[in-house]
Amino acid sequence: MFGGRPAGRRRVRDRRAMEQALLQLLPLALAAALSSVPITATTFILLSSGRGRSGLAFLSGTVLGTLAAVSMATVVSQALPGRSRGHDALVGKLEVLIGLAIVLLGIYTLARRNRGAGGSGPGWMDGIGSFGVVPVFGLGLAMSVRPKSVLLVAAAGLAIDGAKLAFEGNLVAVLSYTAVATSTVVVPVMATILFPRRTEPLLVRMKEWLGAHSTAIGGAMMLMVGGFMIGLGLGLTG
Repeated sequence: MFGGRPAGRRRVRDRRAMEQALLQLLPLALAAALSSVPITATTFILLSSGRGRSGLAFLSGTVLGTLAAVSMATVVSQALPGRSRGHDALVGKLEVLIGLAIVLLGIYTLARRNRGAGGSGPGWMDGIGSFGVVPVFGLGLAMSVRPKSVLLVAAAGLAIDGAKLAFEGNLVAVLSYTAVATSTVVVPVMATILFPRRTEPLLVRMKEWLGAHSTAIGGAMMLMVGGFMIGLGLGLTG
């Protein structure tokens, strides 16, 4: 009876920490989800003749790669030296540095688009559906080691560490980031497998739309997320 209040306060504190972590993770995961490279690769794969097996292979590689990357980033963040305020200050400085790197990457992305390098996707993507299941799976894994992905999962790991969650909370946060970050691969692949006739016209229009707008959206999203990370970092170092 007398132990109810501390336990209740602890549950409230844990719930608030989880909410804080998810709010910080959402923009990072959305930036990953709206990245033009995996979306474009998914679209090209699903418009190829071997879209069923290749699509599932790319989906599996993307999900597993993202899950492994954000899990590793979380473990590394929790292993950073320092105690209490010292640890938080170090996390804040790293968040500022990562935020600045994300902003610079966003500026570079927009500048590249303005020079006319946006295009409709690299030429090698035209034959991506004929790569075979294993290479496409490897390509999905490789999506998690691109500079943009590395910066975003590093920021996600710091955000999860900053929430100071229990193991179960860390697991929920990692899975939540992975689910949102890979949703723009998972949803089109599953929709195409389940409803191929309905989705093919949408994929054709998506391919055209990506060539015109994806780079601009990705660059703008990076600028916003980078500013968000800088603000979080300054809040911890101040």
